Amino acid sequence: MKNQAALAFVFGLIFSLKSVADSSIRPAFGGFIDTYWAYSTAKPVNIDRQFTTHAARDNEFNINLAFIEAKIESDRVRGRLALQAGTAVQVNYASEPSVGSTSGGSLSRHIQEAYIGYRIGEKTWMDAGIMFSHVGLEGFVSRDNAIYTRSLVADFSPYYQSGVKISHQFNPQWSCQFLILNGWQNVSESNREKTIGTQLTYQPNPDFSVTYNTLIGKESSFRQLHDLVLRYNVTPKWTLGSQVDFGLQKDTWYGFTLITRFSVSENGSIVSRVERYSDEKNIIVSTPNNTPFRIWGWSLGYDHSLTRELTWRNEFRNMIADRSVYLTGSGLKNTDSLFVSSLGLSF
Repeated sequence: MKNQAALAFVFGLIFSLKSVADSSIRPAFGGFIDTYWAYSTAKPVNIDRQFTTHAARDNEFNINLAFIEAKIESDRVRGRLALQAGTAVQVNYASEPSVGSTSGGSLSRHIQEAYIGYRIGEKTWMDAGIMFSHVGLEGFVSRDNAIYTRSLVADFSPYYQSGVKISHQFNPQWSCQFLILNGWQNVSESNREKTIGTQLTYQPNPDFSVTYNTLIGKESSFRQLHDLVLRYNVTPKWTLGSQVDFGLQKDTWYGFTLITRFSVSENGSIVSRVERYSDEKNIIVSTPNNTPFRIWGWSLGYDHSLTRELTWRNEFRNMIADRSVYLTGSGLKNTDSLFVSSLGLSF
């Protein structure tokens, strides 16, 4: 009953924006379905693949992510409500805090975004609610990423956040954000502390941008993340993207990835990625026997647009760890190779 009441409140909050006296309000509705089949050479014991949120089940046809959305945009007001389900949702929200009787992931995992924004100045917006994270190169929705699976540096930094965001456009080249958040990928609060986030973006032209993001706050202890993202359209057919992260919480961790995408035809693209992630003290990543987590990886894929709404994506991914961290039926292994094929439908 509580979940139903909360869901009705969120729906009402978004759609009540239509009553705002603003003739420029433009409502829009849509959705996305991402189906997949993945096969892992590590053959995880319980079918759940380790150290990933996307293509999370082994040798199984399933839904990675499906969502429906309602959006409103106007000169002064904006908002989005998106409800979701899928194996990526189950994994990504598994550690959603449950403190007290009215918090936890039973409802919040199904809310992809639920926020309202208001333009408080000519070039300044304030948004509040549940939002995608401002951190990182790769987001939660596969259709918006250059390659299907997510790099380790993406999977082990926040995909979503809950709080208040102020964004300001200084000029066509420079913009910034300041955020007050519940915590590190939290909808519900895990303690009485708040996390501060920042973003500074420099985009001298439409083909190049560099963004510096931070997250600073208390989890089990004081934690900070520094995140650098670069995007570059080398040619109309060739794009590059890179992310470098450095974190500190009593000890340090780091990760980076480089992704390239090249259009070989009007409907087809070849994509590739190299990556590295190191968390020797298991600050972010839990491993069997608390083994230090240090992994190199590479991916190669092919995407094909079957129609304007339907995309077929394929990827081979190989991961090599310094130590044996993959739990299989025959014991621990230090390597995992994955093949995944996906059909994604936008509507």
